[in-house]
Amino acid sequence: MSSTVPDLATDAAVAAALTPERCHVKGRAGFSPEELRGMSLRIRRDIVTMLVDSGSGHSGGPLSCADFGAVLFFHEMAVDPADPKWPGRDFWHFSIGHVTPVIYSLMAERGYFPLKDLMKFRQFTGHLQGHPSRHDTPGIEVSAGSLGQGLSVSIGVALAARLDQNERRVYCVMGDGEQQEGQIWEGVMAAAHYKLDNLCAVIDYNRKQIDGDVEEIMGIAPLADKYKAFNWNVIEVKGHDHADIVRGFAEARAHKGRPSVLLAHTVMGQGISYMADDYRWHGKPPKKDEGDRALVELGTTYDAWKARLLEG
Repeated sequence: MSSTVPDLATDAAVAAALTPERCHVKGRAGFSPEELRGMSLRIRRDIVTMLVDSGSGHSGGPLSCADFGAVLFFHEMAVDPADPKWPGRDFWHFSIGHVTPVIYSLMAERGYFPLKDLMKFRQFTGHLQGHPSRHDTPGIEVSAGSLGQGLSVSIGVALAARLDQNERRVYCVMGDGEQQEGQIWEGVMAAAHYKLDNLCAVIDYNRKQIDGDVEEIMGIAPLADKYKAFNWNVIEVKGHDHADIVRGFAEARAHKGRPSVLLAHTVMGQGISYMADDYRWHGKPPKKDEGDRALVELGTTYDAWKARLLEG
């Protein structure tokens, strides 16, 4: 991971990159791959700092989601953080609700709420619960936590958009271990039956879950073939390659007549040497010394990045 933030060296640079003049379509930030790499680095720094400070939360999944999450929030989706209920917005939902460190970082960096709120993650005095709550956090569309339900919710939203003749797109982020849930496959079948081409699912395919390797616990391979058999448009992307992720979303947007799914091939704990590809980091935060080591790898320090967040 580069220790520099290309084209996004300061918060002012981020704000400038988010001006309406930069957006080709209302609500879409349209960051370049270089800018997206910089944003992913900031997000990983946010995640580690939040987790160290809270002393609880998930590490592995949030870090593996950081790159396609950055593309989703800073290139692909049309949203208005100043008006979270804007009728023309795209709909997004993380069915893997436990990855809140990346969700909240994406939201704060995009402008839904101040960066300083991240430092009250999982605290009674804050609004950022361990699992996302639409009653507490502005911009969260649906509360989440129980795995397997998010795709069904997103299908309902996609069907409603069609009935309303609303051109919004619907994005649902799922985990690979979540594919072991039976409700997922009922939803997969329904989405194809109704030809929901306004629906795009993203699967964080890091091949790890809380107890070990996904294939050893309950195998889901060959996952691409299964989605194809259910008549979905399957797009495989390198989940840490921003240009490839941009390509994948563009292909999904252009495809008509079927729902699309991006299989994002990722690494759990990506960006931190001692966490990478280690399932034991699924649900535990780094301790202070571990966080210091991680943030040095990411080109900063815990004290420096915490101070940056508290000022935001």
